[in-house]
Amino acid sequence: MDKEKIRNLVDLAIQENSELFLIDLQFLPENKIYVEIDGDSGVSLNECIRVSRGIESNLDREEEDFSLEVTTPDVAQPIKVNRQFIKNIDRTLAIRLKNDTKLEGILKKVNSNSIELEWKTREPKPVGKGKITVVKTTTVSFEDIAEAKVKIIF
Repeated sequence: MDKEKIRNLVDLAIQENSELFLIDLQFLPENKIYVEIDGDSGVSLNECIRVSRGIESNLDREEEDFSLEVTTPDVAQPIKVNRQFIKNIDRTLAIRLKNDTKLEGILKKVNSNSIELEWKTREPKPVGKGKITVVKTTTVSFEDIAEAKVKIIF
């Protein structure tokens, strides 16, 4: 199987829609091709079909048999590429850092090397008894993130 040709076909199919981006491309045993794509505002079933057809129509099953799976990210899976952070601004993330610290907050900003999280917490009043709600923020470098997942809230 010509992996470079398939990579080029995947790139060409994705480039037809500037909102799409590649998450993962794997060549699995028994000539299975696994393509995972995402989009800045999601991916429709029609887009998955279009990408699949764009790849498959340029490969010859007579030459070599294969199976092709074009899919979108599972909501329970961690974020794999930085561009996914941008599409999840204003959503709650659960993050585990490389030092095993856990953070949870609303993704507010994304730049080229970090993200900003915001969350509310209850703290003792500076004067008197009781607690007040305080909004906190922190900046987290991409290189410090071991895993980040979008938290599903019902």
